[in-house]
Amino acid sequence: MAGDDRDIRRGALLSSSLFRAMQPGEIDSILRLATERRYRKGQTIFQKGDAGSSMMAVLGGRVRIGAISLEGKEITLNMIDAGEVFGEIALLDGKLRSADAVAIEDTVLLVIERRNFLPLLEGDQGLALRLLAVLCERLRQTSEALGDFVMFDLAARLGRTLVKLADDYGRPDGAGVRIGIKLSQNDLSRLVASSRESVNKQMRAWEDEGLVKKEGGLIVLPRLTELKRQVGLK
Repeated sequence: MAGDDRDIRRGALLSSSLFRAMQPGEIDSILRLATERRYRKGQTIFQKGDAGSSMMAVLGGRVRIGAISLEGKEITLNMIDAGEVFGEIALLDGKLRSADAVAIEDTVLLVIERRNFLPLLEGDQGLALRLLAVLCERLRQTSEALGDFVMFDLAARLGRTLVKLADDYGRPDGAGVRIGIKLSQNDLSRLVASSRESVNKQMRAWEDEGLVKKEGGLIVLPRLTELKRQVGLK
């Protein structure tokens, strides 16, 4: 493996709290056993109910983790960017996948198989505790996402989603805060588990109020503080 490729792979693992405190030799052992997989935009990585036997780190691209609600709506539970990991639960129990994973851009994944990782985990209590911390954070994010769908109407869900996207991907400019990833109306509707038509209606209403606008295919929030106030955020 070329030095640059090794550094990219190591950097992807070290961006996760699970691997940051590991010894260099432990990281190298994992990298020697890991493989790369490439997925085209829109390609399914795994589906809920598939056998779970690996954890994945995103080397490039972006992955959407989602599920279908009881009402049949597609819900986005998490967005995984380059340098982040997902599928950690499979490293522990090897059971069926609990959600769907889809590449929403052309994506390169570093795949770590459970059969290769378990021997290292069994011999390192500190690593086991770090993995539990990562799993707890994933559970907290999922619980917060599901709680939003139960407690809030569409406007609040959509507004809170835009605020979170601004926190994660926003860049201040003269027009306000620009969300640095392109999101279609279908993408937004999946993020808030609503119809495209309902999302369009709410976005148009906010555009009329000057709270949201589109520039170059990106969403801009000219009055982020006011949007936060409307959806009950400080």
